[in-house]
Amino acid sequence: IADRREGIGVCGWILVSLSFLLVLISFPISIWACIKVIREYERAVVFRLGRILSKKAKGPGLILVLPCTDTFIKVDLRTVTCKIPPQEILTKDAVTTQVDGVVYYRIHSAVSAVANVTDVHSATSLLAQTTLRNVLGTQSLAQLLARREEIAHSIQAILDSATEQWGIKVARVEIKDVRIPVAMQRAMAAEAEAAREARAKVVAAEGEMNASKALKQASMVLAESPAGPQLRYLQTLTTLAAENNSTIVFPLPINMLESLGQKNRGG
Repeated sequence: IADRREGIGVCGWILVSLSFLLVLISFPISIWACIKVIREYERAVVFRLGRILSKKAKGPGLILVLPCTDTFIKVDLRTVTCKIPPQEILTKDAVTTQVDGVVYYRIHSAVSAVANVTDVHSATSLLAQTTLRNVLGTQSLAQLLARREEIAHSIQAILDSATEQWGIKVARVEIKDVRIPVAMQRAMAAEAEAAREARAKVVAAEGEMNASKALKQASMVLAESPAGPQLRYLQTLTTLAAENNSTIVFPLPINMLESLGQKNRGG
């Protein structure tokens, strides 16, 4: 109290005393003009003769404001949604993109929000736009598309640190949409398609290699038994007959044909 008395001076306290006297003289009519209602989500920063009345904002509930000497500013403490308009950004790999986002913040110190910045909401919005451009300008297009969550956390940390002296607490930052030129979209689609075709060819080649290894092993197993090829032929015939085919191809062993050829040459 002594500090406040020294702050407003003798003349100031004379004016305050006269204001109190005016309230007492005009009571109870004056009470309706002096008592203000502050909602649960609001705080009031009271100025007395141009100076902040206390380091802490008033409210919620009823507060007393003296006529002629006191003024007050209401500050809303609810979370504010700030939409960042689309920003033209040149990424690290020289690709032009349009990025927009959303910032969620709230005021945690009403006194700082009123005394340290002219328009806290406008200042926060402009700072969010600038920070978005600066941070995304250091990222490549691939990083921007794959690391949205990490980039959003980085932007949130920078904003929270910069707006601390304004009494602002940044709760969350979200990158909504990343737009790239149509020509770049086509190039990326062609690149992705080529990569998929290359992977498909590699998978097909690996399948052929595995199949050839399996056939080699099967041929080695069949070669160990003389009756193995004949049993395999019979099994093939059974499979063909089950499909109601009109034509059945009966395979002959090659060694049989070779033996017939040798007899003919010998005769």
